[in-house]
Amino acid sequence: MTDVKGFSWSAEAGSGIRQRFVTANGIDFELAEAGEKTSKKLAICLHGFPELNFSWRYQMPVLAEAGWRVWAPNLRGYGASSRPDQVRDYGMDHLTADVGALIEAAAAESPVDEVMILAHDWGAIIAWAFAILNEKAAKPHPLTRLVIMNVPHPKVMQREVKRWEQLKKSWYVFFFQLPRLPERYMAANDAAGVRRAFYGMAVDKSRFGKDVLDVYAASAQRPGAMTAMVNYYRAYMRHRDAIDLGDARITIPTLMVWGEEDAALGLGCTVGTEHWVPQLELHRLPQVSHWVQQEAPEKVNAVLTHWLARH
Repeated sequence: MTDVKGFSWSAEAGSGIRQRFVTANGIDFELAEAGEKTSKKLAICLHGFPELNFSWRYQMPVLAEAGWRVWAPNLRGYGASSRPDQVRDYGMDHLTADVGALIEAAAAESPVDEVMILAHDWGAIIAWAFAILNEKAAKPHPLTRLVIMNVPHPKVMQREVKRWEQLKKSWYVFFFQLPRLPERYMAANDAAGVRRAFYGMAVDKSRFGKDVLDVYAASAQRPGAMTAMVNYYRAYMRHRDAIDLGDARITIPTLMVWGEEDAALGLGCTVGTEHWVPQLELHRLPQVSHWVQQEAPEKVNAVLTHWLARH
């Protein structure tokens, strides 16, 4: 396991975002946090690929203002968080256990009465699974709300990936199964592949200027980082039996925010979610890409604030 200290980015003065490391489930997580440290309401923000907790920089102050203690970790393998070496270390059982351990670590510092998870992309894959498993757990965590951005419920994805239109969009998942080549491609030429992932897919490209892309590119070029990031996809394909989602129902209030111009996931990925998530509220944002919370933070924050006021 590789430990790489030194923060991946610096929070802006006045943002209220603080940075430190916290240990949970045997991993040292690079953590961005905001809000009162003693708040009993904990919001966990889970980023996606090839992102960082930096992707939540617009939402963290808003959540803190609403009274939440906000924790946004860099997931295992990302940024300065610990980097396990084996593909199996990135199986869904380990990733969901990380979330539970982070909640417990926060509660150990100050009691937690309720938890909300906000998640995007790979973070949302983990969040869906965690919420489903938590419903069946003998001793569940106090998860009361779930916010998902641009990733379908696992049962919906199982349906959609059987359709040619979505299968074409998911080509990169199969490319990432190759040894060594994907990470070399993404990291070459000052992480040009990582830069293209953001800038190329974005509708409002002004949100992804050089200063933003430099943060992601530098992090992806840390020793072993790109391999760790791609290993999420490898483990997902190789170790599908790592967890059992059963009927995959989620009964807590759930908000889904979806940028309609997602190049990787079609709008069909939103259809039918309410079958498994009866307390679902869906907001589709036209002319917004997959990078929804970074590209349209004002719209996302407005939707989130109004939803929280009602729940």
